[in-house]
Amino acid sequence: MVLKQTLTVLETLDSAYVTGEHVKDLFSKYSNIAVTVQTVTGEKGSTDFIKIVIPGSNGKSNGGDAPTFGIIGRLGGIGARPSRIGLVSDADGAVAAVASALKLADMQRKGDTLAGDVIVTTHICPDAPTRPHEPVDFMDSPVDILTMNQYEVVPEMEAVLSIDTTKGNRVINHKGIAISPTVKKGYILRVSDDLLRILEMTTGQLAVTFPITTQDITPYGNDLYHINSILQPAVATDAPVVGVAITAQSVVPGCGTGASHETDIADAVRFAVEVAKEATSGTCKLFSEDEFTRIEELYGSMKMLQTMGQKASQR
Repeated sequence: MVLKQTLTVLETLDSAYVTGEHVKDLFSKYSNIAVTVQTVTGEKGSTDFIKIVIPGSNGKSNGGDAPTFGIIGRLGGIGARPSRIGLVSDADGAVAAVASALKLADMQRKGDTLAGDVIVTTHICPDAPTRPHEPVDFMDSPVDILTMNQYEVVPEMEAVLSIDTTKGNRVINHKGIAISPTVKKGYILRVSDDLLRILEMTTGQLAVTFPITTQDITPYGNDLYHINSILQPAVATDAPVVGVAITAQSVVPGCGTGASHETDIADAVRFAVEVAKEATSGTCKLFSEDEFTRIEELYGSMKMLQTMGQKASQR
C-alpha cells in the first residue's frame, strides 16, 4: 500500500544533487497540497527545510475544528558526502516522513480525505557532517537542534510522531519499527494503547516499544547522553510527542550507507498514515488527558526538563 511511495522518495533522495525543490516537485500534481521549502545556513553548511500541509475535510486550514496532526522526519542529514558515498542510514526518517505525505496526498486525490490537517516536516541535506558518539558515530547536521525545532515543530501540530533512524544503540534489538512512550511537557507517560493497537495492525507483528530516559527528553547541548534526537521535538512543544524508531538487530551507525531497508521504512509510513487517520478523526489518543491532569496535580510541572536547566536559567 505504501511501498510505491517509499521507493519513489528513496530514489529521489539518493542523489548528491538533491534539494528541497526536488522533493517539492514530487507534489506538483497535487494541487491541494501546500509545500514550502526554506534553505537555512548554519556553521557547518546548509539544509533545506520542508513543510508539507495536507488539508483535512474538517481541518483548521478549511475553517473546521478537527485536530491537526504532525509527522516529523528527524535526522542530521540524508548524506555525509564527501566522506561517505550514497544515502546514509540516518536518511530513513526523512524518507518516511515525505513518503507519508506523498501517500496522504495520493489518497486525497482518490477521494480519501482525512478529517483534520496533517503537517509533515523534515529537512534535506546530502552533505551533512558526522560526529563521534558511542557506540557508533552519529550524523551531525549543518544547523543546530534549536534551528531544527524552529522549522520542524509547527505550533499548529496538536499531536506529533517523530520518525528517526534509531539503530546506533544496544537497547533495541529488533529489525523493523518500535515506538516510545508518549512525552508531554517534560513527563514520560505510559505507552498509548491506541498506538499499540495500530502498530500491531500495520506491521502484523506484536508491538515493539523502546525505553527512553529523562536525559533523552532534555535538549541537546546540556552534556547529557541522548539515545539520539528522536524526542527532541518534545522540548519545543506542549503537544504529546511519540518517537517512531526505525530499528535494526545489529548496531548500525547513522552515517552507514547501504543500511536503509525499504520494507522497514514502509512499515513506519504505514503506521504514520494510519495514526494520522485516527488521530484527526478522534479515535486515537497519544495520551490520557485525565491521567495527565492527575499527574500534574500530584507532582506539578516538569517543564524545566524542556529547558537547559537551572544553571542556564540563572545566568
